[in-house]
Amino acid sequence: MDSVQPNMTRPFLRWAGSKRQIIPILAEYWSSHFSRYLEPFVGSASLFFHLKPAKAVLGDLNTHLMGTYCAVRDDPVAVARCLRSFAIGRETYGEVRVRFNKEQDNIRRAAQFIYLNRFCFNGLYRTNLSGEFNVPYGAHKSGSLPTLNELRAYALLLKKCYLYAGDFEGLLRKTVRGDFVYMDPPFAISSRRVFREYDPNTFDETDVRRLRKWLSVLHKHGVRFLVSYAESEEAEVLAEGFNVQRVHVRRNIAGFAGRRKRVAELLISN
Repeated sequence: MDSVQPNMTRPFLRWAGSKRQIIPILAEYWSSHFSRYLEPFVGSASLFFHLKPAKAVLGDLNTHLMGTYCAVRDDPVAVARCLRSFAIGRETYGEVRVRFNKEQDNIRRAAQFIYLNRFCFNGLYRTNLSGEFNVPYGAHKSGSLPTLNELRAYALLLKKCYLYAGDFEGLLRKTVRGDFVYMDPPFAISSRRVFREYDPNTFDETDVRRLRKWLSVLHKHGVRFLVSYAESEEAEVLAEGFNVQRVHVRRNIAGFAGRRKRVAELLISN
């Protein structure tokens, strides 16, 4: 079983703002000499699955996301079995979305999350003010659902992790000298609306200031970090006094694949 390895270039979840395009650049900041890998805004965990560190702490404010990782880690067979019961198409998508917003069973909810994530519009996670997932159907062209063997392989990697559901500060309090922290927070850019907020608890300018304070704390305690953030005034606040590398990525404009452009992001490190 341990020999099963999925394609690590495609995590089993999609995520708006994913850093898959620049994984080789991000990976250059990692070294096997670090004692642990920590990621408090984990999303699809693209960098984690690429690096496959021996010890890690993964976290996110999105409890459904973290519950999905826990379910895959603990029982990938049951999650895969549930996934196989779903037909693919707009009608089933609508039915699964209704069930997901009421689901209490951890395994079924994880399978529903993976299904909705795969076929929703642009890989978004968005809720209404009642906390209900409300992203519309995207298309069947967004790829296939993960197989049982893939989920088993991802589960082996997730078993090496401590999984944390909560605000990024709670995870950062667990850091010690020798750790490496990668942070890819949702963008809170005052000059334009960025359509990737999770829910009413969206990342805002207050959170940017909180994160900036934590960068100073991590640096003071000898904890290495890397932050990726859209080029903006907020990024300049985060970057002041630290090392900066500018990179370009292709992004959808207004979420439409036919309207793409290259945008700049800053990689901030100590």
